[in-house]
Amino acid sequence: MFVYRILVSLLAIVALASALRRGGPPLVRARLAGGGVPEPGPHLWWHGASNGELASARPVLEAVLRARPDLRVVLTANTATGLALARGWALDRVTVRPAPLDLGWVTRRFIRRWDIIAHVTLESELWPHRIRACPGPVIVLGARMTARTARGWARLPRLAAELTGRLSFVSAQDQGSADRLAALGLPHAARGPVADLKALYTPPRPDIPADLAQAFARETTWLAASTHEGEEEIVLDAHAAARAADPALRLILAPRHARRGDAVAALAQRRCLTVARRSRNEAPRDADIYLADTMGEMPLWYALAGRVFVGGTLVARGGHTPYEPAAFGAALLHGPDVANHAAPFARLEGIALPVRDASKLAQGLAALAPPERQRDAGARAKAALRAETDVDGLVQEIVTRLPQHVEET
Repeated sequence: MFVYRILVSLLAIVALASALRRGGPPLVRARLAGGGVPEPGPHLWWHGASNGELASARPVLEAVLRARPDLRVVLTANTATGLALARGWALDRVTVRPAPLDLGWVTRRFIRRWDIIAHVTLESELWPHRIRACPGPVIVLGARMTARTARGWARLPRLAAELTGRLSFVSAQDQGSADRLAALGLPHAARGPVADLKALYTPPRPDIPADLAQAFARETTWLAASTHEGEEEIVLDAHAAARAADPALRLILAPRHARRGDAVAALAQRRCLTVARRSRNEAPRDADIYLADTMGEMPLWYALAGRVFVGGTLVARGGHTPYEPAAFGAALLHGPDVANHAAPFARLEGIALPVRDASKLAQGLAALAPPERQRDAGARAKAALRAETDVDGLVQEIVTRLPQHVEET
């Protein structure tokens, strides 16, 4: 913990400087557990990093609220888009706040101000001060522990054993994560069923602006979703090759980080491709590439595209989730690196098309060009990833571990 305290203190300086730039003094106060007016009474602290984690666990959160009408929740997220998503739900008895920094005094201040009685955290958000300071049970849903992260924790065996020993209930998202958590010291009594919450994802129904609806027919539109540096070149070359055989083909390119919009646009322009940028409200109709360089609009792009390439799979990034595009019924293509979501991609074997370069990606797009082939591949992907998670069982596990009745203090 001594080493962790030094490291997290250094990181806190960077985080606060970023908060000051992005949100000014109010965001800085929030990151230090200040600001806002807590609702009176005890709270369950529910935390997710960003949109994906929060959206996948929303059905569980709503079921917990139904099961415990006496309970209030303070929900925290690390990103602006995650906060906006959760606020948009407008759930009764839920207050949404920026996540406090994991400094000892900040965590204790947050727990004291919000009268925290228990903590539910999602996926890989295991913060030592929160786990140690929480006065009630600590529950992890969709827990994700990669081999690399586990090796890091294994270098600090006493700390790992202390923290995992403090966890009351853990439902891992895959068997590998469950086994690695057990090896780090997770008590047998705290080991819950393997359940990937992303399988619960229910796609929203975005309002599609008229200009986009007119510009993009789903059968002739494909989306390169959450691409990284090194992938856009492949995507653009594949699009040029595929469009030679199918001139009606349209591409929506959504880089993982919107701030890379200028760099991605330059790559397209060097290939003599015209670009319309969403961030500049440029008309998409006559452009070769529609650059979706904004945040929080992925459901809109999934709704417009009949074929989706899952980004982060052609470079060493481990790949992004296939659940969201599959939930929209899109036919899927992906590169070889799917380590972050190995289990769902295994279920998609023989359904999603694997590619390794621009030539294979262009061939895959051509193979999925017939509308009936797209619809069939999309329906099969959606069925393969259909939720098998026992929401009622998870809710029961959570509820039985919470204080059985809370009263205002």
